[in-house]
Amino acid sequence: MGSIDRYMARLIAVPLFSTLIIAAMLLVLDRMLRLFDFVATEGGPVAVVWKMLANLLPEYLGLGIPIGLVLGILLAFRKLASQSELDVLRGVGMSYGRLLRVPYIYTIALAALNLAIVGYVQPKARYAYEELRFELRSGALGASIKVGEFTNFGDAMTLRIEESRDSGADLSGIFVHFRSKDGSWYAATAEKGQFLRTDDPNTIIFRLTRGALVHNSPGFVQPRVLTFTSHDLPIPLPEFGQFRARGDRNLERTLPELVVLGKDPRVTEEIRDTSRAAFHFRVVEVATMFLLPLLALALGIPPKRSSSALGVFLSIVMLVTYHKVNEYGEAVGGLGRIDPILALWGPFAIFAGLVIWMYYQTAYVPGGQPIAALERWVGKIASAIARRLPGRRRMA
Repeated sequence: MGSIDRYMARLIAVPLFSTLIIAAMLLVLDRMLRLFDFVATEGGPVAVVWKMLANLLPEYLGLGIPIGLVLGILLAFRKLASQSELDVLRGVGMSYGRLLRVPYIYTIALAALNLAIVGYVQPKARYAYEELRFELRSGALGASIKVGEFTNFGDAMTLRIEESRDSGADLSGIFVHFRSKDGSWYAATAEKGQFLRTDDPNTIIFRLTRGALVHNSPGFVQPRVLTFTSHDLPIPLPEFGQFRARGDRNLERTLPELVVLGKDPRVTEEIRDTSRAAFHFRVVEVATMFLLPLLALALGIPPKRSSSALGVFLSIVMLVTYHKVNEYGEAVGGLGRIDPILALWGPFAIFAGLVIWMYYQTAYVPGGQPIAALERWVGKIASAIARRLPGRRRMA
């Protein structure tokens, strides 16, 4: 790489990776609060929150990588233009096509990464996330016993613990009630308690200290009551159902799996349509990345004597809007109302035509600025609003 290429690579790298990190952090923080609330409600261990967030990260990167790419390239060209370095490069005969060499190196690498994420990593990570949700709800992750509340172990046992110390090693104020299938039941209270493991993975021992036990059975004339110094109470753990196999939804299917289902005559027409729509949606999202360097260049070079950041705002709006259009196209194509190829590649062709026109105006039309007219309109609107703000003095 030449010195100009290395300089462009540095200009793009800083905003690109900064945007990726900031976007990932914002999305993770937003979901983290809800996951903490969900895990606390289900009584699961806090450590599972980090596993769930790690499984959601590929889904966030699916949109975060294109946004980071377009902002990295756009801000690099904006800096070149604002510091008149772009005029110098153009003056020595360097074309826009030559300046796009490094941006397209980034694009090819990130497009390959994004294809691997949305095509293979994201489906499996989404399945792992749903499996963790299932295990939390079923208690298979070791749901904690809430202090001061009645906790049910299946339909037969109810447990209440008044106080817990040393991370659950020292329990006090114990109440246990167990009902068997033959109609007998027993209830126990104890000052102290401690859970112990056994060789049987389906049973644990609850060792009670200094308490009383009441045992009743249909064959008893009256319940039996006894006091004890130490009593080991076996607790059968409830059985947990198995989580479903991966591939129940399109989000959990890889690209090859979607291709196979889209052509399989043994499945229903609905499954074929939704599989084809999901496949084309992911491929279109990756293909769009090859248009982003052209879009970033067209929007990153502001008109002369302009410091407006309208191009930055417009690039994000265009990218997010196009993404939502693709989501709508996937939904319509999955319903069978329109062929998924037309529903997704049609908007891609329109978006590609708009981007190529904007790049052509910037690169080959003298004085061509696709956003110059828009900036003038925005300036007029802002001035009109400012004149009507309360407290503004009118000129005589």
